Parts: sequence; C-alpha cells; structure tokens
Amino acid sequence: MTGFLFLAAGAGCRPAAAPVTAPPDDARAPRVQAPADLGSNALARVAQLAALGPRDAGTPGAARAADWIADQLRTIGLDVVRDTFEDFTPAGRRTFHNVLGRLPGAQAGPLLLLSHFDTKAGIAPDFIGANDGGSSTGLLLALAEWLARQPRRLGVEFAFLDGEECFQRYQADDGLHGSRRLARQMREQGAPLRAVILLDMIGDQDLRFTVPRNSTSTLKLLLLDATAAQGCRDRVTLLDYEILDDHQPFLDQGFPAIDLIDFDYGTRPGANDLWHTPGDTLDQLSAGSLQMTGAVTLEMMRRIEEQ
Repeated sequence: MTGFLFLAAGAGCRPAAAPVTAPPDDARAPRVQAPADLGSNALARVAQLAALGPRDAGTPGAARAADWIADQLRTIGLDVVRDTFEDFTPAGRRTFHNVLGRLPGAQAGPLLLLSHFDTKAGIAPDFIGANDGGSSTGLLLALAEWLARQPRRLGVEFAFLDGEECFQRYQADDGLHGSRRLARQMREQGAPLRAVILLDMIGDQDLRFTVPRNSTSTLKLLLLDATAAQGCRDRVTLLDYEILDDHQPFLDQGFPAIDLIDFDYGTRPGANDLWHTPGDTLDQLSAGSLQMTGAVTLEMMRRIEEQ
C-alpha cells in the first residue's frame, strides 16, 4: 500500500470509459451469498505466500512469489499470463513481474480485480507484508477459486501487480510500476473494462473501508449499496482526500476504478502503527475481515453484472 496521501485540489474523479450506473434505491437486497469458507481459504493462502519470504520488487523473492501465484491460478484452471518487464527506478533498472489470470464470460466488458503482491523494501530482513500485499493477494486467489466454479455473464480478470511500493518516494519512475504498465496496455488494446476494483490492506482485525476521493463516484455508490446488502454499511468511510494506489493509473487511462482499502492498520483506532513495520504479521489478520471483503466484492461484481 502506498503511503502517499494528499489533499486533492480539484482533481476529482476522472470520466469513466464504461460508466457503471448506480442501482435504484430499492436494490439493497443481497444478490450473493459468499461461501462460508472464503475468508479462511484466503487466510490460508496468505500464510502460504508469507512462507515464501520477502517479496521486494526486483528481487528473487518477488520472482518466486510471481511463480507461486501463477501456479495457483493454473491449478484453479485460469488462463494465465506472466508479464515480466524492466523499468527505471531511482535504484536503477529493475525487473518486475505482473501475473494475470482470466475467467471468460459470455458478454463483453470484463471486470478487473487488482492486488499488489510486492513488499516494501528496507523494513526488516524478514518482512512479509501480511496485510500490505499479502491479504489482498490471498483473497483474490480465494475469489478466483470460487468464481471458476460459478456461472457468470461477464468475464473476470485478476491482476497481481508487482512494484506498487516505491523505493524512495512516489513519482513517475518510482512506485506503481505494475499498475502503470497494465493500465497503459489495456488502454492501448481498447479493453472494454466495466470496472476496476482494487483490494489493498483488507485483512485488518478491525476492518474499516476508507475509500479515497479518487475513486469513481458511481462505484462508491455501488459499494454503499453492496455493504448495506451485506450488513456492513457502517464499515465504510468515504474520505475527502485522495490516496495514491494501484487504481490511480486506471483512472488516468479513463477506466472506472475504486480502491477498497483500510488505511488504518494499527493496534488502536487511528494509530496506523502496523503499516510498513515488522509488526505487519499473520497474527494481525482476521479471516472474518477477509470474508467480509470477499462478500462485498462479490456483491459489487454481481450488481455490475446485472446492469
């Protein structure tokens, strides 16, 4: 997760290439019942990823993690593409690995789910980023496994992104390497994405979605209805400032995107004292929080599919 928060002076939400309309007021009955073991499955996958060790971008650890993610997706039955590329950074040229998995659908206009899997460098020799990079990766894999067995109208693409964390500070050649590349590729290919949903830091035991202002407004409305339907509307706060995260390059390319993030990861409310510290460990995560995030994500996806 990026640490660069800034007050936006008129930036606002960018126009969506394929806008998602808000559902009517009477559409708050749940559309999806998530599998009861979704959260525990996700947590088990986070533990498997963490067992591989640090995943700092440009290191053998990141390559090892990309291999593991690709293997998991193939085992589930997805079509997999591993995009290995080089990019400039303040530390010199580095090699990055995006891993993409695809579930085809009957209709055009896929949904894109995002997670970064890299860890922040320089925290500790054994830093595993259990929540920051780990939780969302585990949940996306669990979602892929369940969705692969379900009928669906829209295709779903899963993108596991490398190089989200910056080496020094976020700028054009530092941070968001994987998302910048994928967003540019999808724009060049004319991909008709219906929506981009980024998951980040969603395993906190006291989960609160702190949705930044730089998320597409119709998707924020959709999130409010989805969380109301799933009984967790009180867990959402719409922030009045922006967060620079992997959804931003997609907004920049004109795609509708939302960042489902809990940027209050700490030992007490408001502390955020576990983020980018050695304390970001598996024991800080909750299968219940992963279950909640998965249910909300599936609810949003179904509502988009029905429109």
